[in-house]
Amino acid sequence: MEQTKDTIITLIDENGREVEFDLVLSFDYEKRRFAALFPLEDVENVADDEIVLLEIIREDGGEIYRPIENEVYQDEVFDAFMELWEEMDEDEDAEE
Repeated sequence: MEQTKDTIITLIDENGREVEFDLVLSFDYEKRRFAALFPLEDVENVADDEIVLLEIIREDGGEIYRPIENEVYQDEVFDAFMELWEEMDEDEDAEE
C-alpha cells in the first residue's frame, strides 16, 4: 500500500498514546462521514492486516475520529467501504 505524507494521520488512543495511521479512504454513508485507516504501528485489538473504521465528526473547526459503537452499524459501514474499495480496484484494473 503506497503511503504519502498527506495520508498519514496521527490520532491519540484511549491511553493518551499517539498512533499513526494511513488514511486509506474517507467516504460518506447514510449522511455521515467515515475514515478507513490502516495502522502503521501496533494497535491493541487490531490485527496487522486489518482496517480501522472511524466516524469523522466535524467540531469546532476540526475533526474528531470516533469509534463506531453499534456492531450492526459497523458491519454496514464496513460493507459500504468494501463496495467502494472493490469499485476503485476495478477502475484501476480497467485503466491498466
